[in-house]
Amino acid sequence: MKEKILEMENYAQENNVPIVEKKTIAFLMKYIKEHNVKNILEIGSAIGYSAILMASSKEDVMVTTIERDETRYMECLKNVKKCEMDKKINVVFQDALDVNLSEEIQYDLIFIDAAKAQNIKFFEKYKYFLKDTGTIITDNLKFHGYVGKSKNIESKNLKSLVTKIEDYITYLQENPEFETKFYDIGDGISVSVRKNEK
Repeated sequence: MKEKILEMENYAQENNVPIVEKKTIAFLMKYIKEHNVKNILEIGSAIGYSAILMASSKEDVMVTTIERDETRYMECLKNVKKCEMDKKINVVFQDALDVNLSEEIQYDLIFIDAAKAQNIKFFEKYKYFLKDTGTIITDNLKFHGYVGKSKNIESKNLKSLVTKIEDYITYLQENPEFETKFYDIGDGISVSVRKNEK
């Protein structure tokens, strides 16, 4: 398994595919164990790196992961099979905003690691598939150190993207349904849990 993970890391580096940082995946795997997470939904598979590691963190973990890029989807399928995880990981080839999941399935953990500009839409859509005691974790909230400095960015596209990430952070901070903690781990993550209604 270690060799296969290393192969994926090398592939990602050579082909400029963004995969989750090592500190972030270590945090996720520890979180899965400590909170007895069994059912995970991942938005943004890339090449299957994080899905495979999350699925390997405990025997009873099942992962559904969604990817819209065909090349990455095919690579993800290949890696899942290579790591003998096809019974634990279900890979869906579609845009996450268009996917219709069964409403009967509720997830312990939803991991958002896809198009950063769509984070609010992803959160709004998928919070209904989260168990009452579940968690939504979002990656890349520092976005390589640009977040919080959008006023100084000259590139219009980058500025627009960073502004959307900043808007998402505000959205989480002000969300009446969820309590969010922010961690300076990897490229910055947020951990959102439902507020207990008293």
